[in-house]
Amino acid sequence: MMGEQEQKKIFRLCCLALLVTSMTFAIRAGILGQLGTDFGLSGLQLGWVNSMAFLGFPLATIFGGALYNAIGAKKLISLAFICHLLGLVLTITADGFMGLIISTFLIGFANGAVEAGCNPLITESYPQNKTTMLNRFHVWFPAGIVIGALISNFMTQASFSWQAQVSMILLPTFAYGYLLLKTAFPLFDKKKHSTLENIKFLASPLFIFLAVCMTLTATSELGTQQWIERILGSSGASPMLILALITGLMAVGRFYAGPLINRLNPIGVLFVSSVFATIGIYLMSISQGNMVYIAAIFFALGVTYFWPTMLGCVAEYTPKTGALGMSLIGGIGMFAVSLWNPVIGHWIDVAKTQAQSLQLTDAESELISGQAVLANLALFPAALIFAFAGLYFFYRRTIQDKQKIDVEVNPVNS
Repeated sequence: MMGEQEQKKIFRLCCLALLVTSMTFAIRAGILGQLGTDFGLSGLQLGWVNSMAFLGFPLATIFGGALYNAIGAKKLISLAFICHLLGLVLTITADGFMGLIISTFLIGFANGAVEAGCNPLITESYPQNKTTMLNRFHVWFPAGIVIGALISNFMTQASFSWQAQVSMILLPTFAYGYLLLKTAFPLFDKKKHSTLENIKFLASPLFIFLAVCMTLTATSELGTQQWIERILGSSGASPMLILALITGLMAVGRFYAGPLINRLNPIGVLFVSSVFATIGIYLMSISQGNMVYIAAIFFALGVTYFWPTMLGCVAEYTPKTGALGMSLIGGIGMFAVSLWNPVIGHWIDVAKTQAQSLQLTDAESELISGQAVLANLALFPAALIFAFAGLYFFYRRTIQDKQKIDVEVNPVNS
């Protein structure tokens, strides 16, 4: 058994690694316009740069999920540190499109290795308190985006270069690298963690259905957030402050997720989230000025529980897929976002060209193109409303039986 101090060290290390992951998302969103200007990149090219982060992530989760039982969490997180460091340095020194492609892929791979290593590590480190600690761990994704968004907003207004903004991510990177050297990791019984056994259950209809839904939840959340600066740049509201508002609400919501998940089943939470996300994206597509902040609150309430609750559904309803199932479901979501990023960039290019043909100003063209893209993105959570409603009614007996068991085993939290 691990000591309490070692548990805390491991948890802090994982949180710092996830903080680096989320800061890369936020600061990349904040500097996207500067990258386009400095390197003369089109929306489609910026989409390909963005997609590398979302492509590297699933490759790392597939690789890490398959090897976690064999090599352990420390080697996976060490690989994440190396790739984070290389990716950040290569981004700072990039001199064109291909340099950004390679460096962004490395960062995405590092982010996926963090997810593949830390999620099962935390559940193994806190076997009696898995759900609570996973929720607290995932607080640091939106919290890190808040930190990164505020840093990017301040540094952009103060005329700092995009290279200086990326350099800020090196600080928490070195911090979790230091903890890697100082922390003792637990040793787990490999006989109880069989990847071959996990693989047998990946073909279940429910896991496949959840994987398809994950492509939509991830794109609704991350596809929208990653393009926030380009989409809402001319809306009359600050894109980085909107991003900070959204992710700040997400951090608070995830920190207090335990009681909500205990009282409502995960599929019900996902259904309600889809409704709020659809309303939020639609409202952003028709709003300007301060109303955009109101729309962003609805969006935040919608996407707060998407990612961790999808992981929770896999853990609760397809438990025999194990750590591999949790890693793959995250990888599938990120892979989908990597495919949709160039499409979103193309939507922006087409919508802007159409707006300019109407003899509108550049600001008006940017506004109309952004609203058109948001209208398209609203279709993703709208489809999820029907998907999760159908899933709930199809599995309602299983859900009700599980809730009865939870009441009998843990009546206080029920």
